[in-house]
Amino acid sequence: MAMRSWPAPDLVRLPGSGGPLTVHDTASGGRRTVDPGPTARMYVCGITPYDAAHLGHAFTYLTFDLVNRVLRDAGHGVDYVQNVTDVDDPLLERAEATGEDWRALAERETDLFRADMAALRILPPRAYVGVVESVDLIADFVARIRATGAAYDLDGDIYFAAESAPHFGEVSGYDRATMLELFPERGGDPDRPGKKDPLDWLLWRAERPGEPAWDSPLGRGRPGWHVECSAISLNELGMGFDISGGGDDLVFPHHEMGAAEARCVTAATGSAHTGPHARAYMHVGMVGLDGEKMSKSRGNLVFVSRLRERGVDPMVLRLAMLPHHYRAAWEWTDDQLDSAARRHGRWRAAADLPAGPDARPLLDRVRAALADDLDTATALAAVDDWAERALASGGDDPAAPALMRDTVDSLLGVRL
Repeated sequence: MAMRSWPAPDLVRLPGSGGPLTVHDTASGGRRTVDPGPTARMYVCGITPYDAAHLGHAFTYLTFDLVNRVLRDAGHGVDYVQNVTDVDDPLLERAEATGEDWRALAERETDLFRADMAALRILPPRAYVGVVESVDLIADFVARIRATGAAYDLDGDIYFAAESAPHFGEVSGYDRATMLELFPERGGDPDRPGKKDPLDWLLWRAERPGEPAWDSPLGRGRPGWHVECSAISLNELGMGFDISGGGDDLVFPHHEMGAAEARCVTAATGSAHTGPHARAYMHVGMVGLDGEKMSKSRGNLVFVSRLRERGVDPMVLRLAMLPHHYRAAWEWTDDQLDSAARRHGRWRAAADLPAGPDARPLLDRVRAALADDLDTATALAAVDDWAERALASGGDDPAAPALMRDTVDSLLGVRL
């Protein structure tokens, strides 16, 4: 059964249009202006639904929601695709530990994720694609890789040979020593006997007792991790799409290996568009709690759904995340909610005034800040400045409060 996305929030159309978006591209290490033409193509790696979405997830999807909003404000369409890894080792391990059917676990947590995204007013992807529904697509993709000679069999499993990727390292820029250090920490198996190279990675996992498996020309089994995103992104968006995104823990191995797979398949077709996989790679810093990266393996999580259950306004939660620049790691503390609630209250009081100072310069300032690699702190300061002046001395423009409200709603995604 095909995945479904979540309901889209209303998107207010602002007067005029924003300028071009410039972002930090991980692959080049520098700034890149997103120049998509009429429609920007964006792929963001989704969740593995074995637990509820935490603030690290929320911050990642908030980042690409801002990208989506800035591009739309500049007059572009946005073709946004996101996957969901609804079968993988962590999900199966959690299901076994709790005695729950893995399908039911994935469905429940995916439903909860959708509810969290809708509450935070995250613009939904056009295609929200699960691995289970894509097994045939991914198996065909692996078969195409194997036909090029870039893959080999190992006890029924299929591995990509890193030596067959001439551009390997183009996304991360890491040297071999760094790759070898990170690979086992992030799902790799460098020490498996029989591999040609420790950095070779799994494309297809042959059936094991008690694990889900599907019939395919590759034999019964299931996809490896990295290949799902390369197969789905190429199928939905084609090669050389505008933005590939996710947390900065995906730089290597996930995005590096996915890029190699995509180049391999497109080169074999004789296509003129053989690379890179994406024109820009955006990666989001990790959110920490108590001095450690927030992660399911550590258990130091703050869940969006539990904050909502406590009565936290999702717009306040969104405002609590917005001061942090997407590329910087940061630490969550509960007092950030208090600060965000006060800011939300000030903004709403200013937006409710019968008149205020001219808000057109405010719109220009917010647009300019967000177009500059999503400088949210400067954008928030601009709104703070307008709100303080409006509350202190009012203004003579009756249209200004509505324009301020629409600016905050459309560009920052915060409903007042």
